[in-house]
Amino acid sequence: MTSPPDLLAIGRLGVDIYPQQIGVGIEDVDTFGKYVGGSAANVAIAGARHGLASALVSRTGDDPFGFYLTRELEREYRVDTRFIRRDPDLLTPVTFCAIRPPEDFPLYFYRRPTAPDLQITAAEILEAPLADAVRQARIFWFTGTGLSQEPSRSAHQVALRLRSTAAAALPSGADGDTPRLTVFDLDYRETFWPSREQASQAISGALEFADVAVGNQTECAVAVGEGTPDQQADRLLEAGVKLAVVKMGSQGVLGATASKRVRCPQIAVEVVNGLGAGDSFGGALCRGLLAGWPLEAVLNFANAAGALVASRIACSAAMPVEAEVRELLARAGRPQPPTQDRSPR
Repeated sequence: MTSPPDLLAIGRLGVDIYPQQIGVGIEDVDTFGKYVGGSAANVAIAGARHGLASALVSRTGDDPFGFYLTRELEREYRVDTRFIRRDPDLLTPVTFCAIRPPEDFPLYFYRRPTAPDLQITAAEILEAPLADAVRQARIFWFTGTGLSQEPSRSAHQVALRLRSTAAAALPSGADGDTPRLTVFDLDYRETFWPSREQASQAISGALEFADVAVGNQTECAVAVGEGTPDQQADRLLEAGVKLAVVKMGSQGVLGATASKRVRCPQIAVEVVNGLGAGDSFGGALCRGLLAGWPLEAVLNFANAAGALVASRIACSAAMPVEAEVRELLARAGRPQPPTQDRSPR
């Protein structure tokens, strides 16, 4: 990748160990499959499946699982891995899940007391060529989990300040002709934080650096407090974001800017594994924002991409390409997004 990435994600990377038997607890599973995992990695993969030039900032252990992750990201998903370092002291984390549809998908994170991706340092962010990529990426995607520990929290703060300074004179916003956006995936995982109060303080404090905030109602409550989706969207906008995306589960998704408010209903599918649907939504959201599509088209496309992954077992390996998303939209009777991008690379 010689030009700035379309999508530069920073954060969680690990191996997902998913059962091949559905409907039983981990203790009763006989066989598992391994996949690339971690929220930031999944979003980078999802974006790449839609044709975006994606890159990931993260760390793995210096072990076979770490080699597996970088190999698969490069070979299978075409994600740029030059900003992934190997930690000499920590093992690559793994995550187990049980698959008990339609709503029970417990996760078991093996990341304690810490994980390599939480050891990214501010000094790394300031090194070339990563500093240039942070400044110049068309979308910089970061997550709440990356703020949960030091030194990752400080590294994120440095990256956000770099990004903010570089973007000050550039046009920004979901409908801009040449968008350059910082997207905050609120991504609250209780197990990664000492307390909800500390999570709320760190996450709410980072909103001022974001152009777009994305989260479900629980994650939005951590960031800006309990309330209706409209109230949470209002508070996110008041905190400085230009586009607030509140995911409402079975009620669909709400997207709000200062001048418009769009609701898109959920697309019904038979749920196999709900894990990863939000990351697929995120990669598709990036595709639509960078294409300059109208907000309703962006949200419909992202909804359909999330639904497709929810109907499949895996996360990363299940990320759809654009043609699949358009096919599901057609079957669901939803309008298609434009076929022409308003903001070509």
